[in-house]
Amino acid sequence: MTSSPASSAVAAENGGGSASDAAVSGAGLGYYEDEGSALGGTYRLPPPEIRDIVDAPPCPVLSLSPQGDKILFLKRRALPPLAELARPEEKLAGIRIDVKCSTRSRISYYTGMGIHQLSPDDNLGPEKEVHGFPDGAKINFVTWSNDGRHLSFCIRLDEEDNSSSKLQLWVADVETGKARPLFKSPDICLNAVFDKFVWIDNSTLVVCTIPLGRGDPPKKPLVPGGPKVQSNEQKNVIQVETFQDLLKDEYDKDLFDYYARSQLLLVTLDGKAKEIGPPAVYTSIDPSPDGKYLLISSIHRPYSFVVPYERFPKKVDVWTADGQLVRELCDLALAEDIPIAFNSVRKGMRSVHWRADKPSSLYWVETQDGGDAKVEVSPRDIIYTQPAEPLEGEQPEILHKVDLRYRGVSWCDDSLALVYESWYKTRRTRTWVISPESKETYPRILFDRSSEDVYSDPGSPMLQRMPAGTRVIAKVKKENGEGTYVLLNGSGATPEGNIPFLDLFDINTGSKERIWQSDKEKYFETVVALLSNENDGDISLDQLKILTSKESKTENRQYHVMSWPDKKACQITNFPHPYPQLASLQKEMIRYQRKDGVQLTATLYLPPNYDLSKEGPLPCVVWAYPGEFKSKDAAGQVRGSPNEFAGMFSTSPLLWLARRFAILLGPTIPIIGEGEEEANDRYVEQLVASAEAAVEEVIRRGVAHPNKIAISGHSYGAFMTANLLAHAPQLFCCGVARSGAYNRTLTPFGFQNEERTLWEATDTYVEMSAFMSVHKIKKPILLIHGEEDDNSGTLPMQSERFFNALKGHGALCRLVVLPFESHGYAARESVMHVLWETDRWLHKYCVSNASEVTADLNSCKDDESKGAMGSEPK
Repeated sequence: MTSSPASSAVAAENGGGSASDAAVSGAGLGYYEDEGSALGGTYRLPPPEIRDIVDAPPCPVLSLSPQGDKILFLKRRALPPLAELARPEEKLAGIRIDVKCSTRSRISYYTGMGIHQLSPDDNLGPEKEVHGFPDGAKINFVTWSNDGRHLSFCIRLDEEDNSSSKLQLWVADVETGKARPLFKSPDICLNAVFDKFVWIDNSTLVVCTIPLGRGDPPKKPLVPGGPKVQSNEQKNVIQVETFQDLLKDEYDKDLFDYYARSQLLLVTLDGKAKEIGPPAVYTSIDPSPDGKYLLISSIHRPYSFVVPYERFPKKVDVWTADGQLVRELCDLALAEDIPIAFNSVRKGMRSVHWRADKPSSLYWVETQDGGDAKVEVSPRDIIYTQPAEPLEGEQPEILHKVDLRYRGVSWCDDSLALVYESWYKTRRTRTWVISPESKETYPRILFDRSSEDVYSDPGSPMLQRMPAGTRVIAKVKKENGEGTYVLLNGSGATPEGNIPFLDLFDINTGSKERIWQSDKEKYFETVVALLSNENDGDISLDQLKILTSKESKTENRQYHVMSWPDKKACQITNFPHPYPQLASLQKEMIRYQRKDGVQLTATLYLPPNYDLSKEGPLPCVVWAYPGEFKSKDAAGQVRGSPNEFAGMFSTSPLLWLARRFAILLGPTIPIIGEGEEEANDRYVEQLVASAEAAVEEVIRRGVAHPNKIAISGHSYGAFMTANLLAHAPQLFCCGVARSGAYNRTLTPFGFQNEERTLWEATDTYVEMSAFMSVHKIKKPILLIHGEEDDNSGTLPMQSERFFNALKGHGALCRLVVLPFESHGYAARESVMHVLWETDRWLHKYCVSNASEVTADLNSCKDDESKGAMGSEPK
């Protein structure tokens, strides 16, 4: 790959120079009228009021030490330059590999680290900067040693040819902040295509490295040795979704082996290293809690051209910590034939892990339905457990059986573990209480509910960290010492919005006591982590300590330490408002009703200091994403909080608050299929009804101009946008659709939450496809797509063919394809250009084009009378 000419056009601007910024933005809105300029091949900048928000420095990421006594601040910058995305990469087996670094391409990084001591009185000490690495180092994969005395991380540096150096493993002393390379030889570099490195004790790591004798990558033959052949002469039924970046030929297989194969090294803090095991494509290395064993997963040939690496043949072994094979647990065959029905899984052992509460005991799951969710069988999954080195003839022990699909285990001790199971088709979810080491105690259901019913969510058990680095359910004791209590941390969904809570829950009786709850009047607070880590015994309630976050509509998130028994909260961060120019924005969670009685919600944002009596109705952007539900009641439940801080991602629709737009964010667009009904069989009808209700509500409130409402969305939201412009043109003046899929016949084996195939639900696929209704689209539509989109189903071809179909019917449309960008947009040049395109579109066809939009309604109504809108499902 090489950089496109367009990317170099903003090289100076990306560095922060003001000349090109002024050249683009100085003309004000006038530059939007220059159609020739708009068709130019250069990147553009949005107005300063948007650009300044996007360029605001982000808050650091926080990482808590294992003992909970230190907090690491990981510093980052706003957006990378396009040159970073343009670096050479290989697309192999469903992943993208940076060929120079031997890691996944397009990964973000940190620019610095600072360590803060958390004092006994819950104050945060001054920053101790981690130092010693070169200026400009890009930091990744930061981990604490189990004793909290060291940090391990890797760094890479930019080189003159716009490439990046290979990854070097570094360690830092937490006490001094001094960092140094771990390996004595600079020739030893990480291979981070899959796993990277892991601590097995406080002074030893296992590291995935590039084999020293790897040599140059294989060269592609100028003339192939033969045709590319795939065969199904065995008549196997193989239905797969629209995977991307798959292997294409034998050369790709060799290339995948070259980049993915690692040599494992055992290295101590003094830099002494030794090879363990042969070079292989290792995908995970997991040490046992006692550090005596390694659980090693690897993949091997035969590879596949139709599925990604996750379904390649997989081998799971148990090794000693010094690399000696103990036993092979399984060698799973290539899994091309996993059914597309939701909850279908791979045959054989899966989810193989160490028990968090034992020194070296394994557990795993095996399906009893052949992995096919359509097969009726009881039990459906069986969970087994066994020591790492079982005695001769010792068979795996059945831990538990479930009739739904296994979802996970939370371990505590010999007397307590929680097992989770769920089933998508019915939205059923269950939690079981089991006693792992007691045959006399029968498993019992603790919770049995609908996963859609957020009001009934009891919360999740809080975990405490053990000395070995594992996390187990924290047990809490009261003063009287009676009962077995755990802490349930819940989102607290209510009809008034989320009010997070912490409950003291008696696991035996089911009784609970709410020991903490978020303020619901002004603030939104959550429990982030448990700071009380008792290595032996239960945690005393009067010594409980937690880390919480606190924010409001206009106040940035800050972190607090709260201690019992007085529940005093001490603020430990003071992050500034990232965009003070929007500090006085107005936010309200609104409720309204669809014509079929379904209750809907949305979050309405209005610009700072907006006064309806003075400004009147505003242009409005509706940003939405449809969701599937099994019940009307669940679809009508409120999700989110009116008091959450208005955080903005780099292409957020909330940016247009700075341009005096009203923003209706996340209006619920429920597509409901109750009982045996398939939700998508009434997709268009319900989509239009939900949009009508949202538009009617903002017009009723007087905040949105009826002829100046735009619809927009990303991915499945872009699909929604195109469909609404086709089937409800009277509602919107224009649309912006980003990274969407518009022709469902190009995803014939299911999409989103549709598990039927094109041949099983032909009418539904056709009716849902905006591509098939392109002749009904009369309103301006802006299509944006990343040229390297790797998301399943949303190939760039979707936007290209949709645009050509729109042009073929004389529609007012525009297509913007972003070089080097994937499903989401990362580079500053790309992000700024997307914002420029969107701002231009909204001002030209939403703000300034009301008269033309009004006139165009007549043709839309003519289409409606001919059956273009609200047609009955076939």
